[in-house]
This record gives sequence, C-alpha cells and structure tokens, in this order.
Amino acid sequence: MGELLDDAARRELSASTGLDRAYLEQLFTFGDPSRDPHAHVVSVAYLALIADPSRVNAPRGKYLGGKWYEVSRLAPLAYDHSLMAEYALRRLKSKLEYSNIAYALLPREFTFAQLEELYAKILGRPIDRRNFRRRIAAMNLLRKQPSSRRGAHRPAALYSFAQHGLQLVEML
Repeated sequence: MGELLDDAARRELSASTGLDRAYLEQLFTFGDPSRDPHAHVVSVAYLALIADPSRVNAPRGKYLGGKWYEVSRLAPLAYDHSLMAEYALRRLKSKLEYSNIAYALLPREFTFAQLEELYAKILGRPIDRRNFRRRIAAMNLLRKQPSSRRGAHRPAALYSFAQHGLQLVEML
C-alpha cells in the first residue's frame, strides 16, 4: 500500500535475487478475467536484465522454492505466465533492433564476438557477421577501448557502450 509499482518491483527483485542494481522495465499489465479460474487477477510484469548471473543470490524466504531456467527451456508455468515470458523475450528481441539494451547483458568492456554471440543467442538464429558489424557501427553505440583481450588467437579489440543506460537509436 502506498508504494509505487516500480519501487515494489525493485524491492521484490532485491528480495528474490539480492540484486539492488539491474536494468528493470515494466512490460505489460495482464488482466484477462479468464487468466486465473479462481479470481480476476491483474498482474504487472517486469523485465530485469543483468550482465553477470553469478551476482544472483540463491532463493530465500518466500522465494525459497524458486529456480532459474534458460529462457529457451522454461519449466511449465502456472496460469498465463508462459505468455508473460514469451512477451518479455519478444520485447527484448525488439529492443535489440532500436536500442543499446545489450549494455545490460554484457560486462563494461567486451569483444565484438561477445556482442555477436549475445545477439545470436537472444534472437535464436545465426548472425551475418559482416552485416552485423556494419549495422552496429552505423548506430554509433560503441566505443573502441585502447586495450585488447589476449587469448589463443590474435588479440581481440575491446569495446564499451558509448552510453551505459538505455539509449534509443533512430532507425531512419
């Protein structure tokens, strides 16, 4: 009572995961009267994104029975909660097209290969590397960092997002 929805969502996210800082966005209000056979229930769904899943605490308190699943392998969900999960994934896929939302899912510095892998995983399809690189460059979302990451192959250039917060990109 007396709490803003976004504040309540942040409080519940913190209580269920221990996360105090995460990208959080209100998705949609689900209110179909037939969604729960016992009562007319209205749910406001949120999407939370983090770059490092190891920051998530084990469930505790009223969330003790909670489990984490890959979005592509969700367990059966109650009521219309699978629709909520599908809606969240569609929103995330869409936002990849016109924003820098990927900033919330990558470390501060990352390789272009990591960015490509993230897009391919979320979109559920392979990425045409040349077109992807050209399109991302045209959006002016990234800054090349002076350092590089060494590995088994030649050093990989490191990038960061020009803005570490949601930035919308003009498509036309």
